[in-house]
Amino acid sequence: MKNSYKISIVIAVAAVGWIASGQFGGADQTNAKTADEAKIVSKKVALPRVRVNFSVAQIKVNELVILGKTEASRKVNLKAETSGRIVAIKAQKGDRLKKGDVIVQIALDDRPARLSEAKAKLNQREIEYQAAKELSARKFRSKVKLAETQALLDSARASLAKIKLDLNRTVIRASFDGVLEARPVEIGDVVAVGNSVATIVDLSPMLVVANIPESQIAKVQTGLTAKARLVTGKTFEGKIKYVSAQAINATRTFKVEIETPNVDRSIVAGLTVELRISLGMVRAHRVSPAVLTLSRDGLVGVKSVTDTGIVKFNPIQLVADTPEGMWLGGLPDHVTIINRGQEFVKVGQKVDPVPAGTTAISELKGK
Repeated sequence: MKNSYKISIVIAVAAVGWIASGQFGGADQTNAKTADEAKIVSKKVALPRVRVNFSVAQIKVNELVILGKTEASRKVNLKAETSGRIVAIKAQKGDRLKKGDVIVQIALDDRPARLSEAKAKLNQREIEYQAAKELSARKFRSKVKLAETQALLDSARASLAKIKLDLNRTVIRASFDGVLEARPVEIGDVVAVGNSVATIVDLSPMLVVANIPESQIAKVQTGLTAKARLVTGKTFEGKIKYVSAQAINATRTFKVEIETPNVDRSIVAGLTVELRISLGMVRAHRVSPAVLTLSRDGLVGVKSVTDTGIVKFNPIQLVADTPEGMWLGGLPDHVTIINRGQEFVKVGQKVDPVPAGTTAISELKGK
């Protein structure tokens, strides 16, 4: 056989083999492609799963929980109203005082002598006035002279009253019942008019001062009852007696004062207080703090699932924070709350909700 025929036969056999292998290989590739496409479609169809809990609102006392501090209802800085040397100390720091109790005493110096002089001068002016009055009645002295003696008599009376007042000011007394908080003077100190001598605080009643957020101020009014708990664990109640009419510019909050009896003075000033102000009844849901999340705008809320499986963000209002959980207001009476997986899904996304208590959800991936 010629070489050209042999070459032709070899080429024909190779071509047939190549075509046959291409057909079988093409089928395999087509099957593989179809399987990959099926997987892609399967991935597209699978929805992210979240664990949900169906919650029904309950009646709950709406409490505003804020932090405040105790303050004395009155605080007075007693100052010297006359000058002199301190000669006696009658009260120590921390002493409980009654109104009128002596705290310190200033030296009398020449005040008794000036008092005697003022009395003598007044006696003289009274005699002169009586004589002038009798003479004027008999027409022996003019009304002008009588007016002069009257003026001198009034001046003598004023001088006597002035020295008596100065004598009284040498004894510094408590202006109300309270506790002597400070006494910056000692025996031998010389004080001038206006120098601080003592500080008295009134702890009965006691005030609790707090700042209310502007979003809650419309619900707070005088007369409402507030429950308070000190850092020491002591609890007590009080009434709101003052609500500021103007916000604090730096914090946009309003100052409120709660007054409570403190007859035994067991509550001291300056303690941190947790306040719970009752604002009436409200419908609320009890949830775990773990379900809380933030919106894009920075609002605190929870994510829920609608009947069609769409994720929705719900802003909330904190009603109460208890050891059993948080009570949230501002939600519908019936709501399906996402309690696991809320951080992995977006608002508006369709999800596969799995009720709490069923088989555990596999790890959620992506948003």
